[in-house]
Amino acid sequence: MDLESLVRPNIRAMKPYSSARDEFQGDAQVMLDANENSLGSAGPATFNRYPDPQQRAVKAELAKIKGVTGGQIFLGNGSDEAIDLLVRLTCVPGQDSILILPPTYGMYEVAANLNDVAIQRLPLTADFQLSSEVVAGIIASDAKLVFVCSPNNPTGNLLHADAIEEILRGFRGLVIVDEAYADFASAPSWTTRLADFPNLVVLQTFSKAWGLAGLRLGMAFASPEIIGYLNKIKPPYNISEATQQHALAALAAGGHFDNLRNDLLVGRQWLAERLPAVEIVEEVFPSDANFLLVRFKPDATAVYDYLLARGIVVRNRTTQPGCAGTLRLTVGTPAENEQLLTALREFAY
Repeated sequence: MDLESLVRPNIRAMKPYSSARDEFQGDAQVMLDANENSLGSAGPATFNRYPDPQQRAVKAELAKIKGVTGGQIFLGNGSDEAIDLLVRLTCVPGQDSILILPPTYGMYEVAANLNDVAIQRLPLTADFQLSSEVVAGIIASDAKLVFVCSPNNPTGNLLHADAIEEILRGFRGLVIVDEAYADFASAPSWTTRLADFPNLVVLQTFSKAWGLAGLRLGMAFASPEIIGYLNKIKPPYNISEATQQHALAALAAGGHFDNLRNDLLVGRQWLAERLPAVEIVEEVFPSDANFLLVRFKPDATAVYDYLLARGIVVRNRTTQPGCAGTLRLTVGTPAENEQLLTALREFAY
């Protein structure tokens, strides 16, 4: 892979915005460079100053946990910001394309459409895996990016690692492995292979296992060269001071993270063992995430509407490729899981 040839020419040539906090880092007694309100804040006192535009403290703690360097980390307003920036970094509007593997996360397509970028589609197999034909098609593609969601959303399963490695070795563009749900899987993260593949970008998030969806904080891990380009084109202060403070608090409370994840895995197993015995359940797909994709008979949409009437909201995935008749069920609290199971058992046409 030649990164320079993948990056849009105008971005290679552009001069990034230099914020006041980019130009000065450190302690000073009088800060009169950024046109902040020097008198204080109408809210919490610490928020009258701009946040660190490079989120150095958060990255330093993340680097210890993830086994990477701070220069290999990009932080965004959710993973969606990284997805959008990767498309904008590489794809010339009206000219280039990305490649997706449906059924998959819908924001890849939204980011492409927003940026006037074409979309190539190579569907997963009936069991939601990468066939040798699909892998060959990816490698032969002229797309700038391929998005590989593993564990996949909405199906929940890990994609075979050997197939992903074959893609990384053969695809000429960037390979984006989206690991939003990787904390619930037993396989090692692809962040452990960054040194092996200069075209690899790994996406993760604080929204799922960390339980911080309200913060909107996503992570991208890649080579320092790729991260440098993402920092070049991001908004100057894309992560708020409040978000950085809450993220640091969460990273310091690692034991609570482990407890949350373990409890959700227990809940996933509990549901996976009991759902197949429900009369209207046709198939429960294997999951490496914090949800289960379930096929219902004979009408999943009727089940969805029924659950909604019972005050239970799930995700209707019947219109997604290969997902006819399915609902996506997030693992809830033990009480919520019991309520869901009881409602499904009591369903009647």
